Amino acid sequence: VRWVESGGQMVQAGDSLRLSCAASEDTLSDYHLGWFRQAPGKEREFVAAISTSGRTYYADSVKGRFTISRDNAKNTMYLQMNNVKPEDTAVYYCAVTTLTAFSLESTYYYWGQGTQVTVSS
Repeated sequence: VRWVESGGQMVQAGDSLRLSCAASEDTLSDYHLGWFRQAPGKEREFVAAISTSGRTYYADSVKGRFTISRDNAKNTMYLQMNNVKPEDTAVYYCAVTTLTAFSLESTYYYWGQGTQVTVSS
């Protein structure tokens, strides 16, 4: 699977934006999907995941503000980011997994190239 990530931009605190990851193959429905992010000088961390059945999982830091979704017909996954904060500034990556340890980075593969989100205060 190859991804085309989009939606990253510079925004102000409190704004909303939506990230997209479009897959090159029509087998997206076979995978659980995840979003991770990496801030400058920090390790990559789990943000959100959605299972093949549509169940969602979130990091505590984004719960209630971010929403992950998928459209298998369009081979695309999304991350709706509301009420963003400066600490959300990072490069955001999409990836797939077939395992159910959704927050564990090592279980994911087919990583996207990343899209930069910058939140100013």
